[in-house]
Amino acid sequence: MTRMEYRHLKQSRLSWRLPVAVLAILCLTVSNSAGAKDRSNYCTKTAKLVREACFAEAKDDLMRTRANCINVSDRTERGECFKEARESRSEAIEECRDVFDARKDVCDAVGEDRYDPSFEAADFVDPDAIGDTIDPNPYFPLVVGHEWVYEGNGETITVTVTNKVKMVDGVPCRVVSDTVMVGGFPIEITDDWYAQHENGDLWYCGESVRNYEVFSDDLPVEAELVDIEGSWKAGRERAKAGISHFFSPQVGTTYRQEVFLGDAEDVVEVLSITESESTPGGSCSGNCLMTRDFTPLDPGVNEYKYYVPGIGQILEIDAEGNRIELVSFSE
Repeated sequence: MTRMEYRHLKQSRLSWRLPVAVLAILCLTVSNSAGAKDRSNYCTKTAKLVREACFAEAKDDLMRTRANCINVSDRTERGECFKEARESRSEAIEECRDVFDARKDVCDAVGEDRYDPSFEAADFVDPDAIGDTIDPNPYFPLVVGHEWVYEGNGETITVTVTNKVKMVDGVPCRVVSDTVMVGGFPIEITDDWYAQHENGDLWYCGESVRNYEVFSDDLPVEAELVDIEGSWKAGRERAKAGISHFFSPQVGTTYRQEVFLGDAEDVVEVLSITESESTPGGSCSGNCLMTRDFTPLDPGVNEYKYYVPGIGQILEIDAEGNRIELVSFSE
């Protein structure tokens, strides 16, 4: 993922998917072993199984590349193809191990329990009542018409709460439009889906992502849709929702925003609720929420975010100190 609170952290990682039969074997393996051994380390067991899936995908990629290499006529070029295939597999295996270590760190932070949160329609409010008869979450006021504009790193990011509702696993979720522009062209357009729990917590229900590229030789030059990587939906392919913003965050809490193994695994740590910061679109003095946002899919990469109660996110700072700042907020 990637990204503002409203978009995934961008990840350069091995993308893997296993055939249904292989997944069934893995599920059977963990079921059988759990019956004979300690059943409590569910988080670590999950990380181990996903690591094996990652190894399998690395081997699959190697075999496919070799199949292409044998069809290269030039001997020298063919040799380079095989060499690159071996190097790519080695890099992929190393990445699988790094991600496994990062997942273990997440387990240490959130605990070893199964990740199986209750996500039932009866526990969530009518999205149309938010801001009317129901108070919005102060750190992301999910009120129709609210719009945030951010700038930084050459990007302009516009986040708008639409009047649309997406039903996700039976839960009514508000559609939030997120558009990232670079040089006048869209590079990412996302529909994020959020639901507000009756206790005020906001849940992240999924997202529909469209990623674009611009090719300067095209006439006319237009943004071309290249993939939908990062898309997921709670209840589909065993993806699960998570809390995006607590109504009353507690310092020291670490929690999952989403779980779609191998694709969406964002995690948040609450660092402070007494920070001070300033941006063109909003400021705080001793009352800002500060979080560390990260994902085991991109080990070692952290983003630090600041939220003003009643406005929402005003700032994101990456590990290099680059700032994406709120420049305007309209209600």
